[in-house]
Amino acid sequence: MAAPPEHDYDDRPYPGFVDALLDELECLRKENARLKEENDNISRFWLQRMAGSDDDIRFYTRFASYDHLLRFWSFIEPSVKYMIRSTRSTTGLTSRPKAQALHPVDELFMFLSYLALGEKQKALGKRFNVSQSTVSGVIITWSNFLLCTLGSLKLWQSQEQIKEYLPEDFKNYADTTVILDCTEFRCQTPSSPLVQSEVYSQYKSYCTVKGMIGIAPHGAVTFISPLFAGSISDKQLFLESGICRMLTPDSAVMVDRGFLIDSLVPCKVYRPAFLAGRNQMPENEVGESQEIAQLRVHVERVIRRLKEHQIFHYDIPLNMFGNINQLFMVACLLLNYENQPLVKAWAK
Repeated sequence: MAAPPEHDYDDRPYPGFVDALLDELECLRKENARLKEENDNISRFWLQRMAGSDDDIRFYTRFASYDHLLRFWSFIEPSVKYMIRSTRSTTGLTSRPKAQALHPVDELFMFLSYLALGEKQKALGKRFNVSQSTVSGVIITWSNFLLCTLGSLKLWQSQEQIKEYLPEDFKNYADTTVILDCTEFRCQTPSSPLVQSEVYSQYKSYCTVKGMIGIAPHGAVTFISPLFAGSISDKQLFLESGICRMLTPDSAVMVDRGFLIDSLVPCKVYRPAFLAGRNQMPENEVGESQEIAQLRVHVERVIRRLKEHQIFHYDIPLNMFGNINQLFMVACLLLNYENQPLVKAWAK
């Protein structure tokens, strides 16, 4: 019987094997890059689909235009790599973050849509094709990130900075540092009578949370207070907000009639005059009151822009109280980036 042929143990690759393997690896690399780019394009579908419509961008994000939004993204993008992501396991303990379901710019778009439209998290999840827990994590993560990133920039402006951008309308009130006003947001009625009494607003006749916003004469938001229970008075809120520490003797604040803060501040207060028991005001007081009222209305316009974020249009549920302060402050901070100048003549 013939012996079986000996096995050829020479395992040297055939000529051109290495080159063929390298060519195949290069093809796989290019295919991987193509699929990654395709996936990025899919994930940005919602934002890119609206790139040609500033009206849609305004509706979904409150930014004035697609260009405004991209400029804002380019401003914060370098800091995104330092973002600390918030996730929670079923046990309530912080868990290791999973792979991102969306590109960061899409997460920003989702968060802005949440503020602008006040959408339920479940509805956002269906629209972006992610789970509700992912939506919740994105909202918490981006509210923390934007509060830290935008809040780290100096909002309060010096008298020199204010005078540099002072509108002509304020020439008779050139020392005005800040224009202040309070705003309230309706909230869910607590079951506890004691808590109800804390958040019940005598002015609105329902339960609210209340905050104070300050703007520079040229319209930029320069001060944001925390939110307080709706029963607090304007004067007490002013005191609790800590803004007094920012004021100096050479500055001035402009407020509404209800802000009786003269004894609390080291500076001048511009406020429309009261009749104070008189049958009529002197002519000079009437003119001054009208002028102050016309200038003070700009802070009301800023607050109106804030309330265009529909998240504040509905009753704030009690389960949002742990995060509503952050959302309020972030929405206020975003006002400086989302909008055109309050008055076209102020644009420089």
